[in-house]
Amino acid sequence: MNRRQFLKSTAATVATMSGTALAMGNPKPAEKLAARPNILYINVDDLGWTDLGFMGSKYYQTPNIDKLAASGVVFSNAYAPAANCAPSRACCMSGQYGPRHGIYTVNNSDRGNAKYRKLIPTKNKTVLADDNVTVAEVLQAGGYRTGFIGKWHLGKDPKTQGFDENVAGTHYGHPKSYFSPYKNEFLTDGPKGEYLTDRLTDEAMAFCENHQDKPFFLYFAYYTVHTPLQAKKEKVETFQKKQGDDQHNEPRYAAMIQSLDENIGRLVKKLDELKLRDNTLIFLTSDNGGVYKISRQWPLRAGKGAYYEGGIREPMFVSWPGHTKPGTTCDVPVSGIDFYPTFLAAADVDKPAGKVLDGVSILPLIKGTGTIDERPLFWHFPIYLQGGNSETQDSIFRTRPGSAVRLGDWKLIEYFEGNTLELYNLKDDIGEKTNQAKANPQKTRQLHELLKNWRKATDAPVPQQKNPKYDPVAEQKAREKKKAR
Repeated sequence: MNRRQFLKSTAATVATMSGTALAMGNPKPAEKLAARPNILYINVDDLGWTDLGFMGSKYYQTPNIDKLAASGVVFSNAYAPAANCAPSRACCMSGQYGPRHGIYTVNNSDRGNAKYRKLIPTKNKTVLADDNVTVAEVLQAGGYRTGFIGKWHLGKDPKTQGFDENVAGTHYGHPKSYFSPYKNEFLTDGPKGEYLTDRLTDEAMAFCENHQDKPFFLYFAYYTVHTPLQAKKEKVETFQKKQGDDQHNEPRYAAMIQSLDENIGRLVKKLDELKLRDNTLIFLTSDNGGVYKISRQWPLRAGKGAYYEGGIREPMFVSWPGHTKPGTTCDVPVSGIDFYPTFLAAADVDKPAGKVLDGVSILPLIKGTGTIDERPLFWHFPIYLQGGNSETQDSIFRTRPGSAVRLGDWKLIEYFEGNTLELYNLKDDIGEKTNQAKANPQKTRQLHELLKNWRKATDAPVPQQKNPKYDPVAEQKAREKKKAR
């Protein structure tokens, strides 16, 4: 079902349901809507797994976020559906893995020096197609007021894809400035020097106040802590005087996280003042791993752009008073691909007929009322992404074309250039240091077959055409040069 068919079908269904309810003397639709929870989905850009206090950081200061996390359930095995911004967001909004929408990276897929690429990568899409029905469109048609604030990255204007209101959302992958003037066509400039994180939180608070009488879905996608690293001077100076370590020691980044934390505290306080907190379901997570050069995610390997744990495992918690048990932790693997069905389940809104959803509702995990069946989680990246380091597959690329799957404690990565396989037991080796592909051929075959069958079922493209510009000598020299540094 495409977007036009969905909207036409939903309008007819709502009209029929409303007439039936009135004729039978059932509660009016408005009364039923009032009982549904508000949904606040907070997505912090490039925030790494270890970058919050409740996740173990001593350098970054996040008392407000820590308190909010303690009020609900923390997911210790939460994943982004992709290792960088746009594809991850496309998966969450569409409820579908990358092969179904074709967004695999940011901009072009042939990143890095052509001489180092053995294959011609799959072409990348940069806009989520309008006929792909988003979770916002379904909630909007179901009676929710929908708002978007922050980084969209999937097209020019999120209002074309289910949002009633848009503040600052466009195709930009990062802000031109964290201080006003912002040079953003969907955000009016504030006083000179106004800080973007503060301003967007003001907008979120206003949205909640303006729509407190009707259930709302607010997708609040902070631009922070994506580069450029720009923070309030006094906060930077404070962290310059604070001792960090080899993992966390960037004062500007720490200052940006502190501003984020203060603003999360402001937003939650506003919900309390409006008496909305008890009926608001809050998700907080990130879109991909932290940037390796800025914040190490140890014991996880690598960072943003890589499909090792540091690039895809996320901090995540859900808080919903009366539904989540404070201070709990869930170790069941979940993914951003699960958000779409979970939001619909919480809102008691049906999935559109014909809409394929790759995730499942994790509401039983959130409420502590049950579990979900063990299932594999998948990633597909038929592209190149430059910027490798000592913890990525090689020193040139953060990722080369391949796929990955996690099932239970085991994770398999397949790289297409040499048809190489890497197998890791995450329970015993969370840092993915020991490749067990050869030592455990049975598990390797099991996961590899699972991965190949999934690619076939989703029609996932696998690059096979050789790149005529590839130069093995030049590549080897580049590797040696990187190693010598």
